[in-house]
This record gives sequence, C-alpha cells and structure tokens, in this order.
Amino acid sequence: MATSSPFSFLGNLLDRVGSSLQPPTWAVEEFHRRLVLLLNHVLMQEAQAMDRLVRHQGRAVRFQWRHFTLHLKATPAGLLDLADALTPADLTLTVTEESPAALAQTLLRGDKPGIRIEGDVQLAADVNWLIEHVRWDIEEDLSRVIGDAPAHTLGQVGRAASAALKKFVALASGARGKNPA
Repeated sequence: MATSSPFSFLGNLLDRVGSSLQPPTWAVEEFHRRLVLLLNHVLMQEAQAMDRLVRHQGRAVRFQWRHFTLHLKATPAGLLDLADALTPADLTLTVTEESPAALAQTLLRGDKPGIRIEGDVQLAADVNWLIEHVRWDIEEDLSRVIGDAPAHTLGQVGRAASAALKKFVALASGARGKNPA
C-alpha cells in the first residue's frame, strides 16, 4: 500500500494557486529592476564575470518559467540591464519543471532543474559559467553593515539552517519513494 506525503496537498495547492494568480505588472517590473541591481552588485565583485559579459554586449537572454519571464541584455560595462520586450533573445533558457513544489524541492536538494536551451552556443556557455562560478558573498556585505563578528555568526546560522533544510528535503523525498511492506 502506497502512502502519500502529507506535503502533497501543499504541493497541489501551490500548483493551483500559482497558475491562477499573477502579480500586477508594476510589481513584476519593480522586482526585475531590483533583481538587476542585485545581479550587477554580485557581478561587480567578479572581474572575470564582467569580462565574459563584455564579449556579449547588446546580446539578450530570456529566462522563462511557466508564465514568468526575465529578459536581460549585457551592457558595454560587462553588467546587465533589462531588455525591452521587442529585443529578440539571442538565448532562451526555459525551466522545464512546471510544478512549483517540485522545483523548490529540486533547488533545496542543491540540484539544478531541467533547462531547455535555445540559441547561441557561446552565449549559453558563458551564462553557464556565470551560474557555476559567481556567488554572492552575503556575509561580506553584512559585515560592512553590522561588523565582522555578527556577520560571521549570522552566516553560520544561515549555513546550519540551509543544511538542516536540505537534510529534511532529502529525508522527505526518500520517505515518499518507499512503499511500506
């Protein structure tokens, strides 16, 4: 007899709500602007990342998941900017996992979701390099605001919470896959 997870209801609810509710256009645009600021902040800490983007200045990448789309272009400074809707995408990256719950579970396990890639191969290789190698050192940014020791402590707490959450997801995934005898 197979048993279902008590979290399957939550996953189904997220799927239904996520497909019917859409945020207002102004909120999406503001989120995109803030995301570009954050991405550029992270990129400015990695000279090699900026050098890779300079090679692709003016080229556009479209990220898609379900009905959510983010359209970015590389600037001459090696940073990112929002591309307008009329700019054709040189590269389109589409997350193939439709379920928000399954996508969250994949990400929490530390795995990469399935991606369909269409477009320029060299641009795709450089975007992949950025995803693999560029990381936000949030602890360093926190230390500028609250000092080194508190930032380090918060970093340790965050890493411990992340490890515990990954362990929980792994255990929950394993339990769901087993059939009691």
